Amino acid sequence: MLETGFMEPNNVKRPELDDRPSWNEYFMELTSVVAKRSTCLRRNVGAILVKERRVLATGYNGAPSGLGHCAEVGCIRETHEVPSGERHELCRGLHAEQNAIIQAALHGTSIDGAILYCTHQPCVLCAKMIINAGVKRIVFAGSYPDELSTNMLKEAGVELTEFSK
Repeated sequence: MLETGFMEPNNVKRPELDDRPSWNEYFMELTSVVAKRSTCLRRNVGAILVKERRVLATGYNGAPSGLGHCAEVGCIRETHEVPSGERHELCRGLHAEQNAIIQAALHGTSIDGAILYCTHQPCVLCAKMIINAGVKRIVFAGSYPDELSTNMLKEAGVELTEFSK
């Protein structure tokens, strides 16, 4: 009998505990859903900040609030054929990691000691923000060719874990 006093139907299928995703799988699946909100023409990235198995903030890459999306106004980096990982300052968008950190700050949520889950490995710009924000661990799915980012995160003691299911 359920706490509400109603009998539970016999045909209700209860999930086996073995069928449940691990916490890392669960949070990485959430990053993929968040990435679907991305408005970037080149790469759809999603990030979530987690502490004590609770989601603190989410972020995806795209133009700042209230500004036209790249799909509407075009992409300077595409127009000038700027290679991936170079000349970040030419992009009108924010990265998913930056947006997650900003959202936490806007809502007064401390992310010190948090874990960042992200669809991609952070670039050096995001790595610097992640270090100063106090994030202690990053779990990412897709690697990103940014040796400086990796070196800085390691030097700062931020654990980098490439996710594999």
